[in-house]
Amino acid sequence: MRTPFDKELEDRLVRYAAIDSQSDATSSSQPSTAIQLEMSRLLVTELEEMGAQDVQLTDYGVVLATIPGTTEGPTIGWCAHVDTAPQFNATGVKPVVHRGYNGGDITFADAPDLRLSPENSPYLGQKQGEDIITASGTTLLGGDDKAGVAIAMTAARHLLENPDIKHGPIRLAFTPDEEIGRGVDTRLPADFGVDFAYTFDGGKPGEIEFETFSADGAVVKVTGVSAHPGFAKDKMVNALHLVSKIIMTLPHVTMTPETTEGVEGFIHVSEVKGGSSEAEIILIIRDFELDGLEAKGNLLRQVCEAVAAGEPRAEITCDITPQYRNMRYWLEKDMTPVELVRAAVVDAGLEPVSIPIRGGTDGSRLTEMGVPCPNVFTGMQEIHGPLEWISVQDMAKATRVAIALAQRAAVK
Repeated sequence: MRTPFDKELEDRLVRYAAIDSQSDATSSSQPSTAIQLEMSRLLVTELEEMGAQDVQLTDYGVVLATIPGTTEGPTIGWCAHVDTAPQFNATGVKPVVHRGYNGGDITFADAPDLRLSPENSPYLGQKQGEDIITASGTTLLGGDDKAGVAIAMTAARHLLENPDIKHGPIRLAFTPDEEIGRGVDTRLPADFGVDFAYTFDGGKPGEIEFETFSADGAVVKVTGVSAHPGFAKDKMVNALHLVSKIIMTLPHVTMTPETTEGVEGFIHVSEVKGGSSEAEIILIIRDFELDGLEAKGNLLRQVCEAVAAGEPRAEITCDITPQYRNMRYWLEKDMTPVELVRAAVVDAGLEPVSIPIRGGTDGSRLTEMGVPCPNVFTGMQEIHGPLEWISVQDMAKATRVAIALAQRAAVK
């Protein structure tokens, strides 16, 4: 059954998803890719056209805007990110709308052997009759998090066109580089200017997340001894062999993403680069508790030290850098923002559900920096790959929650 928001949400997501805005962790620029600004500039134009106030694109790449309040209340924020994940192709996205999904397999025009079905995505089995958006098979869709952008923009437009709805001031923030952990510049909390905020960057309807991984990034650099391979006997120390030894010494059977679930943490080797003389391992370390995060970092260091001790001619360094922390540590001190959105979910006719996120959001960093910021569902599924999909009707549910949240926060 279609809702009053469906067409706008569908049009926005299709329009936004077709724009290449992939971030790049190897870039040192801000934002990491200039192409993200194409999406950001479009949002500036659309916000100005709909009548939002204080619209700006900051020099660190965040789009900010204000929906003026129609009554008193705290200033709340809605946040979503414009970048798409670097893990899979995001160039040339061709969104496809499958209207009135029939419950069977969804096929892809550009990848005939690819299938999306309730077998490989069980939640899809609950979406019969709804309108499903996918890509065409060779790219991700980018609903993560352009669905969140579409939801916030649709809700903002609705409030601007219906001044009889009582709500306090609302600030919008559309960030770059969330997928590479650089979405929250140190200047953003002050420029955002909110009492608390919400990222729209979650999954199934009803989900409200206030507990995330704590996260560190690690870089292990290995310098071997170079020699001509024809005359390398007792001279060469192959950096790649040492890299392999480090990776295989880590507990890859019990502490990797593919072997963990729930509240279990992991050490993930995300990239290896270099050659026989010098090589580098890029890793991410995740745990819900700080002591678990520290223990995993110490384990990585110990493995590096052990491999280095076995080959004293090599140089091995291990640098671990904090990325973000579990937002629960701050939100549990004052659950008001969480309770407010739980009530808004009920207002929208849904059952609120809270589970820990096996990941992080811009809200993790914002919360740590003094802006309480739980995460709200959008409907996105199978993200970061070619099977990514979303129901337009699920997006409409999130839009209703955003509007109910604005009303809940207002002083009656």
